[in-house]
Amino acid sequence: GIEFIDSYVFNKVEHIRFNSTVGRYVGYTEHGVKNAEAWNKGPQLGQEQAELERFCKPNAALHYR
Repeated sequence: GIEFIDSYVFNKVEHIRFNSTVGRYVGYTEHGVKNAEAWNKGPQLGQEQAELERFCKPNAALHYR
């Protein structure tokens, strides 16, 4: 399968990651955990899922033919 990961890094530290396999944001720092909880309840989650459908899946299909 294919996995889409969108990481949010500041000062070389990963704070939040969207992982398509998990289907939600995961926080890796105290600040990241708080934001991940909010983003999972807000429009950001739908935007990531839409990006997966719009960009990742069609391009993966082309790549793996």
